[in-house]
Amino acid sequence: MRLTVWTYEGPPHVGAMRVATAMEGVHYVLHAPQGDTYADLLFTMIERRPARPAVSYTTFQARDLGRDTAALFKDAVHDAYDRFRPDALMVGASCTAELIQDDPGGLAETLGLPVPVVPLELPSYQRKESWGAAETFYRIARALAGPHAPPPGTARPPRAAGAAPTCNILGPTALGFRHRDDVQEVTRLLADLGVTVTVTAPLGATPADLARLGEADFNVVLYPEFAETTARWLEKTFGQPATKTVPIGVGATRDFVTEVAGLAGVDPAPVLTRLAPRLPWYSRSVDSTYLTGKRVFIFGDATHALAAARVAAEEMGFEVVGLGTYAREFARDVRAAAKHYGVEPLITDDYLEVEATIAALHPDLVLGTQMERHIAKRLGVPCAVISAPVHVQDFPARYAPQMGVEGANVLFDTWVHPLMMGLEEHLLGMFREDFEFHAEAGPSHLASASSGRPAAAAVPPSDPSPAQRAGAEVAAGAAPAGDPAVPASSSSPSPSASAGPVWTAEAERELHKIPFFVRGKARRNTERFAAERGVSTITIETLYDAKTYYSR
Repeated sequence: MRLTVWTYEGPPHVGAMRVATAMEGVHYVLHAPQGDTYADLLFTMIERRPARPAVSYTTFQARDLGRDTAALFKDAVHDAYDRFRPDALMVGASCTAELIQDDPGGLAETLGLPVPVVPLELPSYQRKESWGAAETFYRIARALAGPHAPPPGTARPPRAAGAAPTCNILGPTALGFRHRDDVQEVTRLLADLGVTVTVTAPLGATPADLARLGEADFNVVLYPEFAETTARWLEKTFGQPATKTVPIGVGATRDFVTEVAGLAGVDPAPVLTRLAPRLPWYSRSVDSTYLTGKRVFIFGDATHALAAARVAAEEMGFEVVGLGTYAREFARDVRAAAKHYGVEPLITDDYLEVEATIAALHPDLVLGTQMERHIAKRLGVPCAVISAPVHVQDFPARYAPQMGVEGANVLFDTWVHPLMMGLEEHLLGMFREDFEFHAEAGPSHLASASSGRPAAAAVPPSDPSPAQRAGAEVAAGAAPAGDPAVPASSSSPSPSASAGPVWTAEAERELHKIPFFVRGKARRNTERFAAERGVSTITIETLYDAKTYYSR
């Protein structure tokens, strides 16, 4: 186990919390010490849910280890049932309580509660959050729908004549990235095809709903990380096929409509004709031609990373220069996609490795998680969040799906705006010392304000912030500012510690017109160019001679 500041996934019992909190009429009793009781922070503070998560704890302390912790667990289960009266209980242990080996499932079974009790064995030191959510969903679906399964080998009866095709939507959970809005968008898309949704699970489902999973004609898998295991079991047990396409982006949405229509036995043409996302028009518009060929680095869960790569390359005209995931269970799929785009796959849960890769690639845009948002900000690169883990700002009150027609429009806005604002910031920096636009200049359109005022001296450009300076150095491949082995660079025209070339004021101002995320590299290249030629004073001509030399 490694101590780290950030982590892409929590332990598997956090995944179990996400399933329990997403459902109605279910409660999760977690054998956990004091300190593992942070579910409220996850769901009420980050996701901004209006109700507390459906989780209770034993919260044993160090002094309790000298007595019967099993009795504490049984008391906690009794108390949770008496207080919440759930229709089903899930029981398990946190990563710390797992070491005690109290067997929560066996203990709960001896209590004789009048509701189904689903034991969860989640190996905290081998698996992580997404797997925990998938395993929990599978276990509770099997416990509640399994008793209604037909005998093995029984053929699924055909749909009654004139009956509308039906499906289940599988995968959305609590704390999921835009899951609430994705469900609404996909449900509307299915309704346009004439398909009725029998059950959506886990999000919003009750134990009685899970018992009816086998009634639908097929399953729609929105998030394979959480629903693929359950979908395979339903296909084997009830003969229900499942979709393979995740409808993120215009092309994938059209493929999804065609695939669903094939499973439902309906004609997709009317719906395909009515699909009218704005993304293709915007992507071809004059305002967006400047975006063509932008280099993009993508990292996140497998579902969103793979979808983002397709949208970026095929629908936005970007160049995918990096693709990766922290979900090792789907590493094969990501490696295959990376090979398709001609890039090296990045399969890791170490954010420092991700940061080093971004710094080395110098992308124009980063699409990732909240970790990549922080990394990109430090490196001075535009970023859009496309995947969990996310923070509170990625649970908007407005309708903002990632899937379907409206999801394609949201993707365009979310990805293009950081690029446009980054360009605007760079232009503001370029013209901040212009005679007409500097801070002391009057409004150019008001003659009374501008005439009669003494011409203000050009305002010298401000140095980048420490975060920007550190980002520029990392992006250029140097050690970050603050490293004791590397002296901090100065923007003033003074010699360096090694009595290197001196920058004139004009050359410094010209240097500051270069975007800050590559400014450090330009400075080093120019100083190296000057030192190799014995130039002691760097002028504007030296700066441009160096640029010409290194661009050959």
